[in-house]
Amino acid sequence: MKLYLVPTPIGNLEDITLRAIRILKEVDLILAEDTRKTGFLLKHLGIEKKMFPHHSHNEHKTITFIAERIAAGETIALVTDAGTPGISDPGFLLVRECVNAGIGVECLPGPTAFVPALVNSGLPCDSFVFEGFLPQKKGRQTKLLSLKEEPRTLVFYESPFRLVKALEEFGLHFGKERKASVSRELTKMFEETKRGTLEELAAYFKEKTVKGEIVIVVEGKQEEEG
Repeated sequence: MKLYLVPTPIGNLEDITLRAIRILKEVDLILAEDTRKTGFLLKHLGIEKKMFPHHSHNEHKTITFIAERIAAGETIALVTDAGTPGISDPGFLLVRECVNAGIGVECLPGPTAFVPALVNSGLPCDSFVFEGFLPQKKGRQTKLLSLKEEPRTLVFYESPFRLVKALEEFGLHFGKERKASVSRELTKMFEETKRGTLEELAAYFKEKTVKGEIVIVVEGKQEEEG
């Protein structure tokens, strides 16, 4: 009896690991953020397995029920639509419930969007701050102000519809000449990583129709900055 957190490809289906495939075949049940999307992946892998929806709208109500099933002897895998469960996706609440109940939890290594974006940015990645999605309204300015003096590399997730606005806000708070990188459509056919200053990136993407999930990597504050 155990909960497995199983990362799934963020784009390229070849990025699934052999271990992830084995676990998905062996478990009694798969918890899926979207059973349709996970069903497509399982069909591609030739896996037939019972699924149960587990997403941000129902996770508060179902975590105790799921933990009880594992405690009773079942082995369950949690997957999200793409990437590693718990990273800006459902997962944390269930993991906490299982840990508090003394239930074994194991997270497999595998795909996640911010790691390749960070490494590919050309900015220091020995020490960084992962912020995920910033608040859209309440608390956004406070968060940006708190990060203004941060010397470590900053990593954010962002919607393509708010990309330019985010880059302009970063330029306003961190300085337009701050170096940054924008990665989108990671591992997919139209993958793109664009590097430059925040001002240059905002101007570049203002002229484009942007699709896909976005990772923004921003240089931390340097000592010579005022």
